[in-house]
Amino acid sequence: MRAASVGFQCPECVAQGAKTVRQGRTVFGGRVSGDTSRVSITIIAINVAVFVLGLAGVADSLTLRFANLAGPVLIDGELAGVSSGQYYRLFTAAFLHANVIHLAMNMFALAQLGPTLETALGRTRFLALYVLSALGGSTLSYLVSGPGTLGVGASGAIFGLFGAYYVVVRRLGGETRSILTLLAVNLVITFTIPIIDWRAHLGGLITGAVVAAALAYAPKGDRRTALQAGACAAVAVLLVLAVALRTSQLPG
Repeated sequence: MRAASVGFQCPECVAQGAKTVRQGRTVFGGRVSGDTSRVSITIIAINVAVFVLGLAGVADSLTLRFANLAGPVLIDGELAGVSSGQYYRLFTAAFLHANVIHLAMNMFALAQLGPTLETALGRTRFLALYVLSALGGSTLSYLVSGPGTLGVGASGAIFGLFGAYYVVVRRLGGETRSILTLLAVNLVITFTIPIIDWRAHLGGLITGAVVAAALAYAPKGDRRTALQAGACAAVAVLLVLAVALRTSQLPG
């Protein structure tokens, strides 16, 4: 027993009672947490850490080893690329950046959009959105780019957040003109600057919007979480099938 403001409490009884308290949920079914930017900050920290590691003298090595590369390309006497079985490149490319401006622009956008979406969706759903958007961007780039084209950057995931932000705000009945204007400006930049991988941007945007729609428009009720998880899994399966199709078209 332990002293309480009135009488005494049994620790086991308090713990058991806490289990019966219904945990708060976000508007789209995620768990409410005190820190609504933890996932966003963690992703930013990982990107910055990888960039700093690159500055330590291994930038070229990181790019060749972890960038999105369709392949097969001969690197150090070995075939490299996604088509050669290095599927991890589709994910790791989202944590590499060409220069400090590239990194700063992506992380600034993430710092602006991430916490808002994390608040609305909850940590787990937001992380699923980010990862699937990154993979969606890398997948479209893999489908369309030439075998020797290197792709790096979190831009696919960031454009996924743009698409998701629009869907979420529209679902909540908010003003969407500003996000559409910002998205239009970014798309113009995407398609006018040759070094920008428009495929990754477009793939991330589409994937993010689709995933966000599934999360935001899933009907309330006991099955909402299962429906949302199923939709995310379906998107993942489609990406896997697209990668498999492209891989079958390229030499190993």
